[in-house]
Amino acid sequence: MLLPLIEELCDGRATNGYRRITAHLNRKLRSGEYALARVNPKRVYRIMRLNKLLLRKHTGRVGEHRAHDGKVVTLHSNTRWCSDGFEISCWNKEKVRVVFSLDCCDREIMSYVATTKGISATMVQDVLVESIEKRFGDTSVLPKEVEWLTDNGSCYIADETRQFAKSLGFKVCTTPVRSPQSNGMAEAFVKTFKRDYVYMNDRPDAETVMAQLADWFEDYNNYHPHSGLKMMSPREYRALKVAS
Repeated sequence: MLLPLIEELCDGRATNGYRRITAHLNRKLRSGEYALARVNPKRVYRIMRLNKLLLRKHTGRVGEHRAHDGKVVTLHSNTRWCSDGFEISCWNKEKVRVVFSLDCCDREIMSYVATTKGISATMVQDVLVESIEKRFGDTSVLPKEVEWLTDNGSCYIADETRQFAKSLGFKVCTTPVRSPQSNGMAEAFVKTFKRDYVYMNDRPDAETVMAQLADWFEDYNNYHPHSGLKMMSPREYRALKVAS
């Protein structure tokens, strides 16, 4: 009874392993459309193994980086936000560049801006304002101090960006030089987003990619299971925290 549902999920989310497929499956079962009880990951693993649906095990090597012993994750939302930028290559050689903000507790992408040009300080400032509006409504400053964690990209360390962030009530933090893993949560998101969304969809040109970005971010926020969130999506986790 479960196999057709699992096959459908694997077809639609080909990069997801059995634990994330389990989370998607149980979300579907909770919807009431199916009169089936919640299933555990071990059962899904067995079904996927018997039907050759498991992903190949990763055998890549971990790169050598400067050691980082601190913790980026926070216990409460709106304590630390991080940001990064990334590039999407289109099949016609065009480039789409995206800058985003992410909450280091619930992992929700609060805001993003995309361009076919370079990421500018103005784009980062737009992300800052939109993030505040997303979390705190129509207000010009933060109601409490929030850490703003980024790498040392020129758009982030520009005086105009840092002063603007401080004027909004942020505590500006940048990673140590040659220690990109200090902003590891943002970098992990980029890897996940490219693997599960960018590389799994058509990207013939910049216009096509730009048109799909909003749907990709919405799917990530609403449905992408996180091991650090007990296999809930960012918005499922936020809803649970608010309810409790």
